[in-house]
Amino acid sequence: MTGPTLQDKDVALLREPTNVTEPVAAYDLMATEFERLSRARQSYLAKVEGVISDNIQRGSRSLLDVGAGDGRRGGRIAQACGIVRLVHLEPSAAMRERCLTGAEIWPIRAEQLDSVQEEFDVIVCLWNVLGHVAPMSARRNVFRQFARLLSPRGSLFIDVNHRYNALQYGFWITASRFLHDLIRPHETNGDVVARWKAGETQCSTYGHVFTDAEMQTLARAAGLHATRRFVIDYSSGQIHRCRYFGNLLYEFRRA
Repeated sequence: MTGPTLQDKDVALLREPTNVTEPVAAYDLMATEFERLSRARQSYLAKVEGVISDNIQRGSRSLLDVGAGDGRRGGRIAQACGIVRLVHLEPSAAMRERCLTGAEIWPIRAEQLDSVQEEFDVIVCLWNVLGHVAPMSARRNVFRQFARLLSPRGSLFIDVNHRYNALQYGFWITASRFLHDLIRPHETNGDVVARWKAGETQCSTYGHVFTDAEMQTLARAAGLHATRRFVIDYSSGQIHRCRYFGNLLYEFRRA
């Protein structure tokens, strides 16, 4: 269910109620446009893949890709790191049809991971897939399942849309979000509706954009800690030191 969520030029961020499609159904609708939309963000996606591949522990043998989309990203990461078992978790039937062969495919949601009794050296959840898990209580549970499924020396890699990404959203929108969070903090502050327009395909779905503090809190509650955090420009793929200049990519491990 990974995809071009919430920050593309083809996406409008909305706070007003609107007719929205449930996320899995939304990806069913836009599956034919997925490859084109991925190419439009190739610089960012390639940088995320490269950072993950460079930081995966040597000797890792298994990878779970949560919200795998067409499976290409997980496949490239597994191939680069010599991982022999690759599992794509993808709830969208239309996206599963585009998954490359040679990997296991689980047709379940991230929220259903509590039914899985296995262990993985690497878990990835990429391109703001976590933002489609709602409400906050569900995100907390998904994080707990990630921690449970990690091998003792395993790594969890997640990249999310940053609510305070001033380069992407602009200074005034970012400042207003920051002040709103400061004055009226609430777990729903990052909830948004995304409208996609890709070719003839149009749909809206719900999502969430995150702060660094929010991600750190989710990890700690699950018994994980961030060993690395990268700030990556959503347009160019450049890594920045300032956290307000990009999306956020984390490596989490067991505390």
